[in-house]
Amino acid sequence: MLDYMIYIITFAVGSILGLLYSYSKHGEPFVAVTKFNIPFAIVSIIGWVLGFNSGSIILSAIGFLMAGFVMGERPGYGRKETAVGLIVGIIVYALLKMGCMV
Repeated sequence: MLDYMIYIITFAVGSILGLLYSYSKHGEPFVAVTKFNIPFAIVSIIGWVLGFNSGSIILSAIGFLMAGFVMGERPGYGRKETAVGLIVGIIVYALLKMGCMV
């Protein structure tokens, strides 16, 4: 039970940090970003893969912190990168689980 609380807290902290970072970079109230941000996509992929597939509480917490950072950005930012990271994380999780069953 403590594991899940740690994951929720680190995800919330990552979301807050992402929001603060996003507001420090962009002062507009809302901007629908059309370009794909490669560095944030990499952070999101690493975060979701670590969060889902790590056997360690610390590595999973770091993964959820990274995923929360990208997901917690202001409206209009990070949604595509989060979707890509989440999809890749789920695919890696499924592949690892199927590989263990064989």
